[in-house]
Amino acid sequence: MLNSLLFIPDISGFTHFVQNTEVEHSQHVISELLEVLVKANTQHLQLAEVEGDALFFYKENEIPSQEKLLAQIETMFTAFYSHLKLLEKNRICPCNACAKAPNLELKIVVHCGEIQFITVQGKRKPFGESVIEVHRMLKNSIDSDNYTLLSDDVSKVIGLSKGYESKLYLFHESYDTYDDKKVKYLYSEIDKTKLKLNPFATPEEVSFDEKPGIVIVRDFEISARQLLEYITNYSYRYYWAKGVDKIEYNVNEITRLGSEHVCVIDGKRLNFTTVTKKVEGNEIVYGERTTDVPIDLIYNFFIIKPISDTLCQLRLEIYPEAKSWIKKIVLSMFIKAAIKKSTAKSLDALSDFIKKEGRSV
Repeated sequence: MLNSLLFIPDISGFTHFVQNTEVEHSQHVISELLEVLVKANTQHLQLAEVEGDALFFYKENEIPSQEKLLAQIETMFTAFYSHLKLLEKNRICPCNACAKAPNLELKIVVHCGEIQFITVQGKRKPFGESVIEVHRMLKNSIDSDNYTLLSDDVSKVIGLSKGYESKLYLFHESYDTYDDKKVKYLYSEIDKTKLKLNPFATPEEVSFDEKPGIVIVRDFEISARQLLEYITNYSYRYYWAKGVDKIEYNVNEITRLGSEHVCVIDGKRLNFTTVTKKVEGNEIVYGERTTDVPIDLIYNFFIIKPISDTLCQLRLEIYPEAKSWIKKIVLSMFIKAAIKKSTAKSLDALSDFIKKEGRSV
């Protein structure tokens, strides 16, 4: 039987992260990172299992070359830390999960050997001693949470030697003992500063020369952070956004700068993009922009000011923009009043929803 590759990217710090942050957003962060790692699979590895904070890949009866395997490892590290940088730079949520996500790290353990397969609920899964060994190697004596480890078996197959050095890697030799069996391996810590991170869209910060065309102020008996969640988590929009028939969005993504969603109103699709603007020090802001309106553009900014742990003030600023004189007349005579009326109804519905949620807790 030929050697097969066993490959496990594992998110370091997962347990502490989940136990000490908001559950829902921590789940979203981990889900996004696992998706990023899956998409960074350039060697056509088979995904055997999602193991909480890790992915178990294999490549049956084939071991990629040293060049391809090290490139695959680098690609996954690059994708992982690029996404963490995106989460950091485009973050709007102040919760612990979103704030602490950039502290997560990655380790990748690689092994090879003969594997068998078992079928569980119709799905074929790797099985055997080599599978047990690669999982045991996740628990090792390496004094780091950010590294790649290649077992002695796979290192020999690809010709990787102790002391191998490149711009990213410097491999050292070590070993650990599992069930009285000495297991040797090579490992290299990964210097994140040496990764060429993937680019992402720069957050759009908007500034205005004029005051908002519409301002509505309401107090809510809820924390500022929870109010932000009800506004930015689009799954809640169904409960309070009046006139909206359908909302389309990425259910696995935490809303951040650059996020997009679609509101369907009377069959018309309104595409929104998340933006921001400067606010006072202790205020939280969420903004969205759409051009799919009879006038040229509308910005909505939900600015939340904490008053106490259970009380906050929402100031909704709306900036409708019209360039031609005809559109400006239509805006002033009809559209502005309609926007203000429908928005006020939505905020009333949001208040009712929050009160109902409070009673159901």
